[in-house]
Amino acid sequence: MEPIELRDAEESRAYLLDAIYLQRAAKPSNATLKAALELALEIASEGHPLLPTGVLIDFSTIAFGGDSGKFAKEYPSYPGWPAPLLRQYEDHVLGKLNADWSFERAGDALRRYHGRDRLKGLGYVVKQFRERSGLGGVEVSPAAIRSLLQANATDLMAKTAERLAERGPLPLLKTQYEALIAAARRTPDLLGAEDIQALEQRTALADMGEYVAHRQIVQTAARIERALPRRPVKPLAGRKEVPTRVHDEDQYPVGGYSSLSNRGSIESLLHSQLAYMEPDERPDLFDVKFIRDELFYYARDENQFMRRRRVFVFVLEPSLIEARFKDVELPCQRIVMVQSLVVALIRKLAEWLTADAIRFEILLPAGKNRPPLHDEAKLFESLLLEMRAMGTVVVVEGAKDIAARAAEIAANAQVHLLLIGAHPNQLEIEGVVASTLGVESSRPTLTDGRGEKVELEAEDTFDHWVETAIHLLKLWV
Repeated sequence: MEPIELRDAEESRAYLLDAIYLQRAAKPSNATLKAALELALEIASEGHPLLPTGVLIDFSTIAFGGDSGKFAKEYPSYPGWPAPLLRQYEDHVLGKLNADWSFERAGDALRRYHGRDRLKGLGYVVKQFRERSGLGGVEVSPAAIRSLLQANATDLMAKTAERLAERGPLPLLKTQYEALIAAARRTPDLLGAEDIQALEQRTALADMGEYVAHRQIVQTAARIERALPRRPVKPLAGRKEVPTRVHDEDQYPVGGYSSLSNRGSIESLLHSQLAYMEPDERPDLFDVKFIRDELFYYARDENQFMRRRRVFVFVLEPSLIEARFKDVELPCQRIVMVQSLVVALIRKLAEWLTADAIRFEILLPAGKNRPPLHDEAKLFESLLLEMRAMGTVVVVEGAKDIAARAAEIAANAQVHLLLIGAHPNQLEIEGVVASTLGVESSRPTLTDGRGEKVELEAEDTFDHWVETAIHLLKLWV
């Protein structure tokens, strides 16, 4: 549905003011008028069409936890306005806002925003809903909105109420509400998973380049994950393995008490043995049995549980700046494909290797004449925010001496290293299984831990990236 452009100043004012008296989640007031106009100005300043201001304030009230029950359920009667239209709006639009899981998650994220960021975040939610549902909206000049914000709110509300009683709402509002109801009914979820992630990780407020890159990585990583096996893959036969030292803290007994014994600590003593104690006599029967090792203790199961320490290191060379290139065969730039591949691998390994103590390190070293990939480091930090908070993922910008760092980690963990670049060179590090991924073309080239090129069979270019991910999982799982 194409947006409608309003060029007439009076018609623009009527569109902005009349819908204030059509809001249903809160009672119309000077405060709601100001809030609706401020949100409308934020959206219009970004060059996006507007939904009716009454709808905008309803979005804001529900998103920020306003009580929709405060407003009495009387439906105003205006000339030319269909009586059941507002009831349908409540049922199909406001009812969906209150029940939709994606809007609830978006509201949780928005409540952590402050100041103008709240307006920008809510404007993003409205824009994404409008685009997902196919609503055109109405284009209004920001100057018209600013003039209303500068006017006296009480006078505006009074004049609008008088005009509505005489002539009814602007006819355009009727068509907009009808289109909104139809859009809400045909849209399964108001927002997509990538929209919610952009709000939670605050990239919805970033500049357009960072936002688009973040969104493409989220969508492409999800597409790669869907193509990967659901269950852990079978390891490759004859793959290179490196044994690691087992530390005492990596082993601990499992199970409960399995039997009784005449040896043990005081903590595992049977409570019934305390009956041998005498309050007055010393030595008593308890002391005698203790000396003769005749007291009974619970004995633990002697099985030991070993938890492997595993570290996966992804090294993104500065030469990947050449991968900021969009191939015809790929849905996005090569560098975005690389980041999507790394994110998909991290998530899948974290899902499969739950019994291991795993950590992921993303290293972005600087070259001789090139700085590290700063923008890519920022994207990784936002994309893997939760795992970084738990200490599972570490992003290091400007890392130095990759070989020494990997060798240090290999002293007490099994290390798999993937060197990614335009033309990466194979690294030989003691105790480290090092592979390379070259992205000099739309189809990456992969070498295993022995430096041998891996032949991948995939007709489609995107499927070639998926096969690369599957082969890496077979090397590492």
